[in-house]
Amino acid sequence: MVCIEARGLRKSYGPTVALDGIDLRVETGRILGLIGPNGAGKTTALSAILGLSPYQGELKVLGRDPWRERDELMADVCFIADVAVLPRWMRVDQAVDYVAGVHPRFDRAKAEALLAKTTIKHTSRVRELSKGMVAQLHLALIMAIDARLLVLDEPTLGLDILYRKSFYDTLLNDYFDNSRTIVVTTHQVEEVQHILTDLMFLNRGRIVLNTSMDAFEQRYAEVMVLPEHIAEARSLAPIQERQVFGRSLFLFDNVDRAHLAALGDVRTPSIADLFVAIIGADQAEAQRPAA
Repeated sequence: MVCIEARGLRKSYGPTVALDGIDLRVETGRILGLIGPNGAGKTTALSAILGLSPYQGELKVLGRDPWRERDELMADVCFIADVAVLPRWMRVDQAVDYVAGVHPRFDRAKAEALLAKTTIKHTSRVRELSKGMVAQLHLALIMAIDARLLVLDEPTLGLDILYRKSFYDTLLNDYFDNSRTIVVTTHQVEEVQHILTDLMFLNRGRIVLNTSMDAFEQRYAEVMVLPEHIAEARSLAPIQERQVFGRSLFLFDNVDRAHLAALGDVRTPSIADLFVAIIGADQAEAQRPAA
């Protein structure tokens, strides 16, 4: 079943093209990492998916038009943004009461169980909580809603590493299942690589990579090439070559791993390293003078 499907999705702000006619398909039960530099169009894409802004092209989310059917769609969608805030005067128990009163698919018992795993007191006010605790509270409230799609926009921005790890562990172990879909954007890609099922790179409003993580691991290889094999490695058209502690590290796309193993140590690259290689090449191409 398809959770999100877009064809020719386009959005402009005056002369600035934020989304340049992208095609997107996200199946139910997947975790998509939407990765891109600042200004790539990620937030614009999420705004369209959430029905927060109009767009050109075709877009269906859970079978609905998000702009025209947003009220119905929001019964099945939850969203956590980097700027998400809770009223500072509100107590934790009041926040639970509020969500229970406004959302028909909120499970109070589940929220209480999630909060019981934290050190958050029900009588504490939001202003008395650390930023990490506020994130835990927000996550408990969201995860207690029986939503089919969860959208996360830089959800752990500003949190320390312990809270970031706890956030994603909780998300994976206590929320995700094959009936739910998660879309996450983050600059801290090394922390989500292990939870993603699919990966998409967005740059200048265009999709420059769209792959499953299974295909990613088979397609790309990073090799610490032995000095005597440098020339041979370059002949295989690597997508990137860089120096690490005086040794040559090459990144390859669709080159036989058995062949690469004869050149040096082979491993699967990180999403961050592949992102730098692909986005760097795309931006260099955009800056190259037209012939």
